[in-house]
Amino acid sequence: MSKPRSSLTAAEGSASAAPGKCPPGLYVVATPIGNLADVTRRARDVLAGADLIACEDTRRTGRLLAALGVANRLVAYHDHNAPRALRRLLPILERGGSVALASDAGTPLISDPGYRLVGAALDAGVNLVAVPGPSSVAAALSVSGMPTDRFAFVGFLPPRGGARRDALADLSVLRMTVVLFESPRRLAATLADLAAELGDRPLAIARELTKRHEEVRRGRLCALAERAAAEAPPKGEIVLVLGPPELAGEPVDAALIDDKLGAALGAMTARDAARCVAAETGASRRAVYARAVALAGARAARDGDGPTRR
Repeated sequence: MSKPRSSLTAAEGSASAAPGKCPPGLYVVATPIGNLADVTRRARDVLAGADLIACEDTRRTGRLLAALGVANRLVAYHDHNAPRALRRLLPILERGGSVALASDAGTPLISDPGYRLVGAALDAGVNLVAVPGPSSVAAALSVSGMPTDRFAFVGFLPPRGGARRDALADLSVLRMTVVLFESPRRLAATLADLAAELGDRPLAIARELTKRHEEVRRGRLCALAERAAAEAPPKGEIVLVLGPPELAGEPVDAALIDDKLGAALGAMTARDAARCVAAETGASRRAVYARAVALAGARAARDGDGPTRR
């Protein structure tokens, strides 16, 4: 699945829900990311009162319902069957039925295919209802110690190749806190790539949030990358919270970079200009290249040509 998955820990009591039937609409229901005690009463009532529940893994959600003392119909809705499941779910909503959308853990649509169902429901004029609750993104941010006034959530990085390099280049130009998901087996490689492309920054590695073995490691990206490389892959689900470059004390003189790129782009391609300016200033080559592409595109648009990426 595309989102960190979790098992549920025991909660004190599991009172059965006895709500009434939900009014027509699609209910986007947040479920616990690890600790069953985090489920809201409203979420329990909606899961019990909807006509059916669309979920990533019917076995996993079935265990949640059993723990809550709830019985309801479950329909699988995930990356691999989304088009087929939509054809089944949408007519129910259009006829005035109620569907609860739940992911394996946390808030639906955060790195999962739920947005397709929500989009289709909106197009059909179906009422949408948010049933907020647990989120691994919000939980990790809240204990990371990083600035939270501005942040970017980017989900999982592509595992390899050009797509991964492009994603890292995109991250290098962000001047805000960044939240990522990662699997334990790729943690060391991802931290090494982040350190190589983005430089040393503050980092928090949140593991097994809300569970019995919850752990948050905080420190510098380079040091944590070295530690991860020397250790066996950790167990459990990982959320990375990367601080903005300003906190790391990295001087960022965007005007100087733009001036030098402006001069170089008149005589060479964006790639060559970025290589020269990065070598001269010590800035991240990928960050400078991303800026070079943007400047070249703006120049081409101003001159009446389409933007070109080379």
